[in-house]
Amino acid sequence: MDIGIGNGWRVASSSEGHFPGFINSSSIPRKRIQMGNAQKTRLIPVSSSKKANLSASKKQRIKLPIPLEDDVNEGKKLAFGEFLNHPSGMEAVLNVNALQSYHSLGDNTYRCRLPKIQLLSFEAAPVVDLRVTPMNQTCTVELLSCKLEGSEILNSQSDSFSAVMINHMTWGIGDPDPFLEVDVKLDLTLEISTMPFTMLPVSAVELPGNLVMQTLIDSLVPLLLQQLMKDYEEWVHQQQQLLQSSS
Repeated sequence: MDIGIGNGWRVASSSEGHFPGFINSSSIPRKRIQMGNAQKTRLIPVSSSKKANLSASKKQRIKLPIPLEDDVNEGKKLAFGEFLNHPSGMEAVLNVNALQSYHSLGDNTYRCRLPKIQLLSFEAAPVVDLRVTPMNQTCTVELLSCKLEGSEILNSQSDSFSAVMINHMTWGIGDPDPFLEVDVKLDLTLEISTMPFTMLPVSAVELPGNLVMQTLIDSLVPLLLQQLMKDYEEWVHQQQQLLQSSS
């Protein structure tokens, strides 16, 4: 008869003939991982934590109802690129109306604080760092970091997940109409450390998780395009008024 006491040891009855009554648990088979010299081995604990990989993506193209500008030197060009390089366009890409606050970190990088959300009995404020890279006929929005701010418990949960998001926007003179295309990809790695999910296979978390994320992306991308077009049309109207007042 033996009684487990932790720390890799167990108490043995005197009938087993061991002194002083302890049996080293090294007699229990363990996986050995080779480290350096072939004559030396080292036991490395293997983490039992599981990680779920979730992903969602959506590509959507819409007609771009924008005026074509006549330029003597460059011919005709789309004004949408100029809009994105304007502060109004940058705010439209970040969708600042949906943010609690934001500020520039320099180099086209912005820290955005989203409105607080309720998680069980806790309130959390998601904070994301986004880098916006506008070019001639493309604009890329990249998620650099994401964390939860709130209670100490929620702050610690920020280390339990990682996210990668890229929103690649392109525009041009299509056939037959000008277009704007948005291609959003979101990948999330989530550590499974809460009962009863730790007792389930990873697929039991990934399958519904992917469904929720895809549903979220499918609803957010059209809203983003709608708001972007609204902000752009307002900007075009303001530019036309400025030209009329200066002429």
